[in-house]
Amino acid sequence: MSPANTTEAQRVIICVFDGLRPDFVTPEQTPNLARFAGQGTWFRDARSVFPSMTRVATTSIATGAPPRVHGVVGNAFLFPQVTREHVLDMSRADDIALAEAATGGRLVEAASFGDVLAQAGKRLAVVHSGSAGSAYLINPRARANGHWTFSILGREHSQTPEANDEVVARFGPLPPRSLPRFEEIDYAEQVLREHVLAEMKPDVALIWFNEPDTSFHYRFLGSPETLAVLKHVDAAFGRILDWVAAQPDADEYVVIAASDHGQISSRDALDLAGLLREQGHAGRRAAERTLAGASFAMTGGNMGEIRILEGGTAKRDAIAAWLREQELLGMLFSKARNEVEGEVEGSFALSLVDLDHARQPDLIYVLRSDDAPDSYGNPGLGLITKADVPVGGGMHGGLNRHELNTVLMARGPGFEPGAVDGRACGIVDIAPTILRSLGLQPAQTMTGQALMRQVDAEASLQSFDTGATGFAQRLDLAGRGASRILLSGSRA
Repeated sequence: MSPANTTEAQRVIICVFDGLRPDFVTPEQTPNLARFAGQGTWFRDARSVFPSMTRVATTSIATGAPPRVHGVVGNAFLFPQVTREHVLDMSRADDIALAEAATGGRLVEAASFGDVLAQAGKRLAVVHSGSAGSAYLINPRARANGHWTFSILGREHSQTPEANDEVVARFGPLPPRSLPRFEEIDYAEQVLREHVLAEMKPDVALIWFNEPDTSFHYRFLGSPETLAVLKHVDAAFGRILDWVAAQPDADEYVVIAASDHGQISSRDALDLAGLLREQGHAGRRAAERTLAGASFAMTGGNMGEIRILEGGTAKRDAIAAWLREQELLGMLFSKARNEVEGEVEGSFALSLVDLDHARQPDLIYVLRSDDAPDSYGNPGLGLITKADVPVGGGMHGGLNRHELNTVLMARGPGFEPGAVDGRACGIVDIAPTILRSLGLQPAQTMTGQALMRQVDAEASLQSFDTGATGFAQRLDLAGRGASRILLSGSRA
């Protein structure tokens, strides 16, 4: 390997394992990831952003910044400047197109690492097996940048449908959808290794695996099916590592293995919209795709936003007061009143978790969770709203430490082999690290930092408490330069 104090590489490969928790990386379950950890530096305390949801995290990986900078404040969120008919779903190509048209192409308001690469005359190629929205958000201006994005879901899910055409012409029809996603893993990995890396040879290549996230959700975190697909995606990663090792310039590659968030298991599901309706608050869930007759809009999962449509602050405060009285509530956030507290009694400021964007909601609730073991012995259990995943299935979005803790490993020039680095860091650091590896400066909007040792900044650990009668909550974070690394949050 190249010396650890040499930071420039010739090529960068990023492999994202959607939803993978670091405690699932073991020699038995993931031998190739475990081997890779021994060859590079493992940033064991890396964290996602809040909400710890895929589309938000994807945009933070792309832009090296939290939602207050890039503007994607949820997997789904109401964006009245785009439409007042329904809540936007960031997984859908039609909603992405609607938002881009209304914002003049500035749905993502911050520069991405793809933008910086294009300005430097460098190429980025993406092989994506997630939603159309995620494939879009990892390189929001791929078409304008002259880059290449292939989507396992089909040509209509990519900004560059010609990429899908050339892949299908070479490798045959796209694989059928099945659960777990064994076939999609194999197809995507082959496209990356045999077409992108071997033939296209871009400066940066990224593959996004949709497992283990999908199986965590629907087949549970520790089930035999989930562990089997986890071993399968690890084997695909092993083939990528073997390809790199066979190259004459292998020492000039930086390889990054990462996840966008973790997951916890669900202990019960509740009809939160129905419970609020019983209190006289008529709301609509995002999945309904209509706001007709609603006084508020809400999103769900194990956390969500609430946007007041009728009734103003009185309606907001009434909903918040009821939530604070319920054992189901874990945390509550609203627009900042000061640096710590929100305008709503007992709430934290949205700015404290880097959600103080013009698109911020009136309220964000997080349902209660803890570190109790699930039925397979994995720590982390919480409540979810009904109709999202089956009870027992995995969920993410909140501030439980097992949702926030991500896989982040890097090997190659600038990284110490076999090191475990305990610095406060996170997914916002991936984009600056990619750019620094190629000798490029980060965009001015990037709040993350390159992970090479010589450019780290000291972090200050901070704890915050707030609440109201019968309700108290705590948030732990690490303040670090221009960014915050969120460590955990819960009801106190």
